[in-house]
This record gives sequence, C-alpha cells and structure tokens, in this order.
Amino acid sequence: MTRLALQYNAVNLAQGFPDFAAPAEIKEAAHRAIAEDHNQYTITWGARNLRQAIADKYARTYGLSLDPEREITVCCGSTEAMIASLLATTNPGDEVIVFEPYYENYGPDTLLCGAERRLVPLRAPDWTFDPEQLRRAFSSRTKAIIITTPHNPTGKVFSVGELEQIAALCREFDVLAITDEIYEHILYDGARHVPIMTLPGMRERTILVNSMSKTFSVTGWRVGWMLASPDLSDSLRKVHDFLTVNAAAPLQQAGVLALSLSGAFYEDLAAHYTKRRDMLFNVLSETGFRPFRPQGAYYIMADITGFGFPDDVTFARHLLEKGGVAAVPGSSFFEDPAGGHGLIRFCFCKKYETLEEAERRLRAL
Repeated sequence: MTRLALQYNAVNLAQGFPDFAAPAEIKEAAHRAIAEDHNQYTITWGARNLRQAIADKYARTYGLSLDPEREITVCCGSTEAMIASLLATTNPGDEVIVFEPYYENYGPDTLLCGAERRLVPLRAPDWTFDPEQLRRAFSSRTKAIIITTPHNPTGKVFSVGELEQIAALCREFDVLAITDEIYEHILYDGARHVPIMTLPGMRERTILVNSMSKTFSVTGWRVGWMLASPDLSDSLRKVHDFLTVNAAAPLQQAGVLALSLSGAFYEDLAAHYTKRRDMLFNVLSETGFRPFRPQGAYYIMADITGFGFPDDVTFARHLLEKGGVAAVPGSSFFEDPAGGHGLIRFCFCKKYETLEEAERRLRAL
C-alpha cells in the first residue's frame, strides 16, 4: 500500500510509521555516538550500557528486576525479536496460539519455524475473546502463545483479568508467552499496560519483546530487545547471533539516552496521540465508516460494509485511486481473507497537516 500511495500521490494512512520528526535529543545522541566512533561490533547481545538502561527502565516502570548480563538481549527491532523467539523455542509440529486478527508477520514467523498456528478470534466491537474457545486452543502440543498488547491492528489493550486467564492456561499447560509490547506507552482513556511477565508464575515462562521504534518514532533504526529468563535467553542469543550479529552500534548508544527520558515524555506522547486518534475517528465516523475506538497503539480498524463494495481490497483500491488515501485491507490480518472483507485499517501516527489533508480527501470522496 505504501508503494501504491507513492504511485498515486496518496496520503499514506497505511504503513505504521510517523511522518513527523523523531525527538531532537535522541537524534543528537546518535550523531554524537557516530562522531565518538561507536561504529564497530558491539557484544552480540547488546552494548552493556544499553542493557543496563533497559533494566533500569523496566524496574522504574513495572517493578521488574532484570539481570542485564543474563536476561536482556538487544536485537534488530521487534521484528527480529519475534522470529528469533520462535526459532529458539519451537520445533516443527509444535503449536503456537495467535489471536486473530493478527499482525501480518506472525503468519510467516510460524511457517518459518515449522510450527502450526491455532487461531483464537477477537470479537468486535471490544475485541474480546471467548475464554472457553481460548482453553480449547491449548493442548499437549502447544509450545507458545503470542500476545500483542496494545494490539495491532485493533488497538485493544488486554485487561489484567484477560491476562490472568491466559497466564493460568500457560501455567496449566506449561506454555510460553511471547509478548509484543511495542505500543506500551501509546494508551488512551485511562487504559493501563500490564506485562504478563509481571503476573504470578509468568516471570520464567515469558519472552517480552519491545523496541525503540514506536515510542521514540524511529521505526527505521531497528533497535529492539528480548527479555527472558537466563535459560531462555541462552537460546535466544544463539539464534540472534546467527541472524544479525548485533543492532547498529551508534543507535544503541542513542537508546541509552532515550530510555532515560522522564515520565513527562510518555505523558506527552499519549496526549498527542489521543488528539490524533480523536481527529481521525471523528472524520471516519462522519464520512460513512464505522470505526472501532482503539484503547492503545496508533491504528483504527473500521467497518466498511455500509459502502456496498464486494470486499476490502476492492474498497482499498477505490479509496486510494479515487480518494487519494491509502489504508490497509482488513484481510491482511486474517488467515482466511474473508474474515477481513468488511474491514480496513488506518494509522494516525502522522502530522496534523497530513491528517487534515486526509480529512479533506475523505470528505470530498
């Protein structure tokens, strides 16, 4: 959709990357690191001071005590972290539970590992799951469950009660939780992010995946991390080493500064994204869509069945070619494309001017 957006000179509300500047102090830290010759290999699992900064940040924010020497692995973004986690822990024939709709990479990730997906639907409008349906997905073959919270593409934030239900099943069936938490600080309307790793019995059976990309608006830097107990980290580090060796050395140094920013940075981040969310949500509501209000992340899923198009792909092409606005067809997030034929996803991590232009085009169409 990004390539087509460029072709048609469309406003790109498809791919989830900001079109505004990253924080100046973080960019300056990267410049300094290059000038100071942080340009060679780091230890494969991450520069010592970055691992310490990650440990300090999780201690401040969640009360998690992590050993930077044995439990933190720095890698090339959360994308690498997810595939490394699955390659390190699953074998062909194992089953991995995934909530649907799901971020597109989880399909190829499980295929590359030879694992089989067991899908559990999230139901609109609140994107809740059926506890009995979730239980039926667990079996003796289940190796892991992937949890994305805040969730892409729906914006759902899993509640403590929901996480406790998942944790109880993980303990009962001896299953790992692999959690994608890259939108942890992009929250709305009082929603609270709780890492499942902090729940009883989950410290030793969770791989927590995160990165700098979304929080600090540096999606192209590819600096992420995996948090896990020492025995899991041993395997994660072996896979990571042979995938990418290490994340970019100067950008790791910039990460040290980024992770030391005060709580005011995160409050400001959420406040600005709340304004963007409300702006796009209102425009969509007023132009014939039926949007679902997200609790977190920076996407809005919208129901398009009222427009009378045969499917989401046809609608997305029409919106792009005739309206000049790019969005992602909902079928991208479902194993069976029919599950998303009535849905489309917009992202709002854009300058206000970009969103205003999208509004103008949507109202004109």
